[in-house]
Amino acid sequence: MQSTQTLVLATRNKGKIKEIRDLLKDYPVTIRDLSDFGPIPEVEEDGTTFEENAYKKASFTARVLGLPAMADDSGLVVEALDGAPGVLSARYGGEGADDARRCRLLLEQLKDEARREAAFVCVLSIAVPTGPALTYEGRCEGRIARKPSGDNGFGYDPVFFYPSAGKTFAEMTREEKSRVSHRGTALRELRDEFDKVMIWIEQQMPKWEKLEHSLEENDFGTDPQ
Repeated sequence: MQSTQTLVLATRNKGKIKEIRDLLKDYPVTIRDLSDFGPIPEVEEDGTTFEENAYKKASFTARVLGLPAMADDSGLVVEALDGAPGVLSARYGGEGADDARRCRLLLEQLKDEARREAAFVCVLSIAVPTGPALTYEGRCEGRIARKPSGDNGFGYDPVFFYPSAGKTFAEMTREEKSRVSHRGTALRELRDEFDKVMIWIEQQMPKWEKLEHSLEENDFGTDPQ
């Protein structure tokens, strides 16, 4: 019988957690997230690439909790905005801005723009407490719609139009979105190699060694006589 491996998701984002749980539900892994633990300091996401930020979050969480951890850094890359908002997607619009505000700001910046090509990018990093990590990447090409549409999903889903489906991510069911999304693509790559990943984690995790020691009277500093 295959043993179950614990994997901590370095996030409290309920939308991400649901997607990842759904995609890995048939595999021997116990998914936990940051809400299962006490307060953990926030990681400063100051990397210049998705890969750097994903690794920072996964590695920090693994070291703090002593468990293998997975983090993703994902965002929207818009061609007409020279790749913005990119790694700043979650902070686009400034502190306190919610998803609706970020979508409105994006549409305002593109209101007179004919070029609306965009892509969602996701980089997954799985790290162990000793430092090494595995990386998986997914990308989904689409366009920015003229107005928000749909009530599902989160983030920029209401304005990200996926041409093959003829609707936005927010108009898709979670199952439909997972089949084509950037995160779904990266997770499927991970899932297809899951047995190898579990072996890698087992090999990389620190091993507790039992110290064998025979106690003798001299160990306590007593007189042998």
